[in-house]
Amino acid sequence: MFIGEYRCKIDSKGRVVIPSKLRRDLFTQGVKNVFITRGLERCLFVFPENMWYAQTEKLKSLPFTKVDPRAFTRLFFSGAFQSKIDGQGRVALPQHLGSYAELNENIVIIGVGDRLEIWSEDNWNSYSKRAMESYGKIAETLLGG
Repeated sequence: MFIGEYRCKIDSKGRVVIPSKLRRDLFTQGVKNVFITRGLERCLFVFPENMWYAQTEKLKSLPFTKVDPRAFTRLFFSGAFQSKIDGQGRVALPQHLGSYAELNENIVIIGVGDRLEIWSEDNWNSYSKRAMESYGKIAETLLGG
């Protein structure tokens, strides 16, 4: 399970170092490659191999005859990129995904259970501020009580 919030930088070659805590969690699972794709709210989703294949199975079960599942799976898979974690713990971020997520030098990587998300620092700060304002209400809706 991936947790936490980490402030990082993208290097001049478009690579990001996965924070050591998250890297240990990945390596403990035997992960050497990750799949990166468009996330929601202008972030990137980063899935370890096993979670990518589990997500793929879920998406395969969606009815392709319906507009929303078809649009989502097209965008999700067409933007996907497989990246090897190099010896220094870096992954390459392709330009099309960096543009989608509005990434610049300063980014935030967050652990979200079964995946990581990569955000531009500005987008993360804005999103988390807005979400925090309704955190209690969201919890009440989702968890009851």
